[in-house]
Amino acid sequence: MRVRPGKAIFPITSSHAQGMENDVKSFVLGFTAISMMTATAVTAQSLDWRYTDGTASEHWAKANASYAACDAGKMQSPIDLNQANAIGDIELSTNYGPAEAKLSLGQHKVQIDATAGQGMVSGDRQFNLIQVHFHTPSEHAIDGKRYPLVAHFVHATDDGTLGVLGVMFEEGEANPGLQAIIDALPQGNKASFDIDLAEMVPEELQVYRYMGSLTTPPCSENVNWHVVEEVLEASPSQIAAMEQALGMSARSIQPANNRLIVAPAD
Repeated sequence: MRVRPGKAIFPITSSHAQGMENDVKSFVLGFTAISMMTATAVTAQSLDWRYTDGTASEHWAKANASYAACDAGKMQSPIDLNQANAIGDIELSTNYGPAEAKLSLGQHKVQIDATAGQGMVSGDRQFNLIQVHFHTPSEHAIDGKRYPLVAHFVHATDDGTLGVLGVMFEEGEANPGLQAIIDALPQGNKASFDIDLAEMVPEELQVYRYMGSLTTPPCSENVNWHVVEEVLEASPSQIAAMEQALGMSARSIQPANNRLIVAPAD
């Protein structure tokens, strides 16, 4: 483990992971709140919030008072992960693989709902996969850099606590998992297709870990964020296809506000 000046260094065990979560005032999110993580209306007329250019503040609370946490919350996401103030190895494993997926489309929304039985274990907590959705560009940044595409694997525990695994993509070779989604896009909403979710996740899962929020309204602050350090490749045509389907769909970078942010150990 290499020492980085100005940052605490410790291994992240299951007890540490639980401790990070105990720093947040926990609350249980029901199915409705889970669904709202990426729920956007199909028509612009019913969408009461907007993205900006990814830099300017969105001020979503002005559009709807129920979005107060978006503007007043102190644990909002996304953040620049370069603000990490600790280094450690997060105990994380996944069991992604072949799945039957259903496409869900809307404004700023490309999402796949997969069959049950897959997920991730962070520390000693089991998170069950609910859906995978995408943003262009990536929402989190590393050293100020945002990549052209990110996949968010959205999970929940049995008590409704959310856990998200973020995987960023840069231009390079084509990704077969992404291609399965892109091939299904012309079939429209609710299209069913087969996909191997493991193809969209690196084999080595070194992650940044912190407690944050949903990145769309209502911006609830009960999300266990895990952002993979390794960046995967997607072809220029794959990235262009996702950009065409999603448009600008990344929230502005939010203040870290002295949160515990753990970077992977080298």
